[in-house]
Amino acid sequence: MQLLGYDVGSSSVKACLLDAGNGKVIASAFSPESELEIQSPQKGWAEQDPDVWWEHLKKATAKVLNQNAALPDEIGGIGISYQMHGLVLVDEQQNVLHPAIIWCDGRAVEIGEKAFDALGPEYCLEHYLNSPANFTASKLRWIREHKPDVFDKIHKAMLPGDYIAMRMSGAIKTSISGLSEGIFWDYKSSDIAYKLLDHYGISAELLPEYDPNFSVSGELNNKAAEELGLRSGVPIGYRAGDQPNNALSLNVLDPGEVAATAGTSGVIYGVTDKPIYDDKSRVNTFVHVNNEQGQPRYGVLLCINGTGIQNSWLKNKLFNGQYSYDRMNELAAELPVGAEGVVVLPFGNGPERVLENRNIGGLLRNVNFNIHGDAHIMRAAQEGIAFSLSYGLQVMREMGMDIDTIRVGSDNMFQSPLFREAFTNTTGATVELYDSNGALGAAIGAGLGTGIFKTREEAFRNLEKIATLTPDARKQEAYQRSYETWNNVLEKELDF
Repeated sequence: MQLLGYDVGSSSVKACLLDAGNGKVIASAFSPESELEIQSPQKGWAEQDPDVWWEHLKKATAKVLNQNAALPDEIGGIGISYQMHGLVLVDEQQNVLHPAIIWCDGRAVEIGEKAFDALGPEYCLEHYLNSPANFTASKLRWIREHKPDVFDKIHKAMLPGDYIAMRMSGAIKTSISGLSEGIFWDYKSSDIAYKLLDHYGISAELLPEYDPNFSVSGELNNKAAEELGLRSGVPIGYRAGDQPNNALSLNVLDPGEVAATAGTSGVIYGVTDKPIYDDKSRVNTFVHVNNEQGQPRYGVLLCINGTGIQNSWLKNKLFNGQYSYDRMNELAAELPVGAEGVVVLPFGNGPERVLENRNIGGLLRNVNFNIHGDAHIMRAAQEGIAFSLSYGLQVMREMGMDIDTIRVGSDNMFQSPLFREAFTNTTGATVELYDSNGALGAAIGAGLGTGIFKTREEAFRNLEKIATLTPDARKQEAYQRSYETWNNVLEKELDF
């Protein structure tokens, strides 16, 4: 038996084929070869065409199935991981009505802030664990206000993963975890967030029905099976947002366990059994994938929007593609900690929740034209990402989270030894590096959701730890000095 997992991100669509019998990866692939484009028709907006996700999902599937050990007829379950907080709208014929408003889009910030004040901060934090901010519910209200002709045609409003599952099965479903990430879920009543929807003038009928994350919510229909080169009837056994799923891929499911990732955005995600929240919603709490009645599990999520996308911007825009990522890492590593004074603030990808939804842009500071060159910017950029994650980690610790060990997959920016060093020595946490990724997590989720994996131990029996990185006292001192310089620049910018 084989399991197929997808990770539908804003940069690419990844696919992984897993042998359920021995737990080993058979094949993996992604599409496109270069990052997907994010459309920004106005400042602060971020959109993508859902049909583009589907086209690249088909291409990634074809690449996986073309590898030798792939057996399409043996695939017994499909799992889906997806970029969180997006909004996809379809009519009754399941046609897309509007480009997807994705996670880093900031157009609904003011709408969410007004709702936070109108409903009351205490009410919102106790019932939703968050401000409505620019999450999915607020984006849907934006459509109602600014595009009523589109709003009137809506049959269902979905998250990106719900859309992909709909394309596969024709069924429109979501999960409690998904509803919570959109601020559609009331934790107090364990039900739909009716008061927020009423405030926004939105009917709950626009939301899909919900199933557990681990459950069969549909089967591959004939049309999708033909497009993907698979047999019809394959059950869709799991779906989850990319950050809860990244935690799953690293077996981060119990209170006190913590995962991190640094793809387009950078995230630290800690699991707790208590519905805790930050008073300023600088970090956010959602339902975790293994939440059950009587055994609550919540994920506290710190997100920095501008991480891998900043590295991509440097490579492709500022340096015009003359350096590979490996070469950028090599050049950056030749310089000392602190990049000889250069500071980069990686906040150029929309409003940052950790900065209370301020959009200050990406910033380069302290450049000396006589001594600084490309490598200084490369180093300062990687350090700036690590520093921004450490900045947000302090908020999580203030909330009472004891974070001393963080699990990460050997993927995206964590492939860079320099970034791993900067992250470890700035946060002061031990970092455990695993051979895992989001698409593999989705395949494991499919195995659990379909019942092919009977136990958690069976599902994670081949999760391989590659290395353990511990802070180095001498390097910590140097990174702390550099962090203080970086933080001073940030505080001045925030004051300004």
